[in-house]
Amino acid sequence: MKFKNICVLGGSGFVGANIVRMLAAQGCKVRVLTRNRERAKDLIVLPTVEVIDADIHDPAQLKQYFLGMDAVINLVGILHETRPGRTDKPSARRGDFQRVHVELPRKIVHACTEHGIQRLLHMSALGATGTSNSAYQRSKGIGEALVREAGMPHSDNERWYLDGPKFVRGARLYTTIFRPSVIFGRGDSFLTLFAALTQTFPLVPLGNAHARFQPVWVEDVARAFVSALGDTASFGQTYDLCGPRVYTLQELVELAGHTVGAHPRIIALCDMMSYWQAWAMEYKPGKKIMTRDNYFAMQVDNICSGEFPSPASYKPAALEAIAPEYLRDSHPRGRYQAFRNRAGR
Repeated sequence: MKFKNICVLGGSGFVGANIVRMLAAQGCKVRVLTRNRERAKDLIVLPTVEVIDADIHDPAQLKQYFLGMDAVINLVGILHETRPGRTDKPSARRGDFQRVHVELPRKIVHACTEHGIQRLLHMSALGATGTSNSAYQRSKGIGEALVREAGMPHSDNERWYLDGPKFVRGARLYTTIFRPSVIFGRGDSFLTLFAALTQTFPLVPLGNAHARFQPVWVEDVARAFVSALGDTASFGQTYDLCGPRVYTLQELVELAGHTVGAHPRIIALCDMMSYWQAWAMEYKPGKKIMTRDNYFAMQVDNICSGEFPSPASYKPAALEAIAPEYLRDSHPRGRYQAFRNRAGR
């Protein structure tokens, strides 16, 4: 099936920008909805890309900008809450995770139905489940379930979807859900952060040092989305996306440090100290690096259950083949060495 007009929510972000560029290279007309058009200035110059300032949480705007689209890709997600929710009573306030990971996917499904859009690709996360101790993973799991249910027809030609308190008939919606492990690549906030920390601090107390991850390259994630868009075999499927190797958090910090010429001493904290470190960093002013919710998420391994339970065309790149190229460019010594190499010295 061919989908040529695609609306991307979160298209100005780390993964989204890569997806938009790949779609544009294939001649697709891409509409990017963003709250900050300036962030997408690299995409504005692409001839088939339209970048629009929009409030994606406004159902009326979603319906307006979904008009004329063949497919929708939802990449919107947050790692930390500015406004946490409460769970002590049913009427308690809903937090940022609930608003972004649960309510937004529901609004997207309804807007797709309004315009008869038949294709929806959704970004979830590895480890997402409605029963997780982590509010992030719990909200991701609920949102994922909503999208999956929206793509389950009651017959070959129709489906039912939840519109407020009742189910109504609607056109068939073909969904595909992706659940990546932690994503790395140029511009990431993962390995680049570790590289900076190891250059600044010769001694690194590391909580959850033995937590396991299977990092996946951002371009592999983008390629999986783009290749699945018109692939009928991916309709109704959920894919875990991982790289070829499993690492502990400590191994990743050491790898990032050694790549940029730093050799810090890593002190692996016990479980109790890991929790208190996360608590202290949660209340530290400025940008959050770690919270107690992250601590709870890392209690479960963030790895794929099989070798590559992904689309057949998915061949992930090794972290060691990609990370040095951009990590060395992220600090002055690395940029100087890169200049020397290009000069043949």
